[in-house]
Amino acid sequence: MDSATLMNILPLVLLVVVFYFLLIRPQRKRQQEAAQMQNSLAPGARVMTTTGLFATVVAVDNEDVILEVAPGVETRWVKAAIGRVLTPTADDKIAATAVSETAAPETVETKDSDGVDEPVDRNNDEDTNSKKS
Repeated sequence: MDSATLMNILPLVLLVVVFYFLLIRPQRKRQQEAAQMQNSLAPGARVMTTTGLFATVVAVDNEDVILEVAPGVETRWVKAAIGRVLTPTADDKIAATAVSETAAPETVETKDSDGVDEPVDRNNDEDTNSKKS
């Protein structure tokens, strides 16, 4: 081979090496970490599925996991659907967020022109029960 042919092939070889280190190797590492996490699941662990469902692991089968999403409500999932195992500190933050998001809407009593108390929804929800007929 002469040097001109080598100079034509060198950019392609460098491109393959760059793709390996920037794309293929990190993806393979993430896949191995996910497989390790899924194989280390144990009953009692708090998890989040890839769809965003928070649950507690009740039992682990070969490729399945039984999750308790609410007291007495158990569902069967494949291990690949488990996105991450939650740590206690992350779990506390999630619980605090869930409580604040499920708070009741704030309403205030006001008097209309007839002197009748009428609830006003400050969340700007269009609730059919609070509208006047």
